[in-house]
Amino acid sequence: MKKILLLGALFVVSLGSVRAQELYGHLNFGNLIAQMPEAVAANDSLEILQATMVATGEAKAQQFQRDATAFIKAVQGGGLTPLKQQEQQAALEKRQLEIQNYEQVIINTIGKKRNEMLKPIVARAQAAIDEVAKENGYVMVFDTSIFGAIMFAKDTEDIMPLVKAKLGIE
Repeated sequence: MKKILLLGALFVVSLGSVRAQELYGHLNFGNLIAQMPEAVAANDSLEILQATMVATGEAKAQQFQRDATAFIKAVQGGGLTPLKQQEQQAALEKRQLEIQNYEQVIINTIGKKRNEMLKPIVARAQAAIDEVAKENGYVMVFDTSIFGAIMFAKDTEDIMPLVKAKLGIE
């Protein structure tokens, strides 16, 4: 009976010491992604795409403005029949709507492209975090880029340097 109690006590003590050795880490995932060279390249590429699309939209808007001004002058000058006036007004309204919709096209295209480009980058960063956590015995890693995600964090270690080393980032 003494042996069973002694073994039980040793088991409880060993569980306590195992818990005391649990490691918790943290890093700012957003900062990690921002420091990855492929994320910087993706961002540069997205900025170029956005600038190109915005320039196209601005050119369409400027041409629309010129055409609308010419239409107004033609109407005021009496050079259009009522039927022609209605046709041109309808065409201008259609173009105006297309220009307004183009802004949403830009937003959707950039968002889709951003997700497409970031997906493998995020996966690579997550894999590095997983490897560092396993290699260094972390039982939990917190993302400090999410506001309010950590209410209390005693004895956590910033594993950003380890993950950056794993990714080859200086």
